[in-house]
Amino acid sequence: METKPSPYRKFVCVCTNTRDDGRPACGNSGKDNDAVWTALKEGVAKAGLKGQVRVTRSGCLGLCEHGPNILTYPEGRWHSKVSPSDVPALLKELGA
Repeated sequence: METKPSPYRKFVCVCTNTRDDGRPACGNSGKDNDAVWTALKEGVAKAGLKGQVRVTRSGCLGLCEHGPNILTYPEGRWHSKVSPSDVPALLKELGA
């Protein structure tokens, strides 16, 4: 194992998990999680934060009934019921 400092100062995990069995899941919430992920990625790049802020899709983060969920680190901030209209506020929080 090799251990190094993180190359990013912030991580943004966007849950895009889906389920076919009827249980709640962020990707089944009716809100476009892929649009949120795409807008965050584009906003980070446009703000010149690429290489500093990592926006990634994630599997289940838990609390599915409150989704779509986004988790940011190192703050450990949890955002629930996120929609594409929330992206400008999220980008501002990330320093964009």
